[in-house]
Amino acid sequence: MVLLGVVASAVCAGCLVPNRWLPPLPNDKFLHFASFAVLAMLALRIAESHVKALFWLLGLLVAGWLIECLQSLVPDRRFCWRDIGANTAGTVFAAAAAQLYVTFFRA
Repeated sequence: MVLLGVVASAVCAGCLVPNRWLPPLPNDKFLHFASFAVLAMLALRIAESHVKALFWLLGLLVAGWLIECLQSLVPDRRFCWRDIGANTAGTVFAAAAAQLYVTFFRA
């Protein structure tokens, strides 16, 4: 749970600071995808049931939207639909990978 909090804090900090504070990021969509995939994997590890797992995943999807909305309030940042797509894709990828793992390796 602590690791999830640390990673979530790092993702929020990276997404909600002005661009001029960040190094050049040639492929930020991959960073969005990877960070939300990691968050989803960590959340799924601590979920104790399918209902809690769905709760965590829906929370991450909402967080991805919320972060993008908040970015429009930060200097040098803007709302980007492709970032939301990358956040969502990372979350869905992690959920699918976790389901495949449970189906084929934890039977």
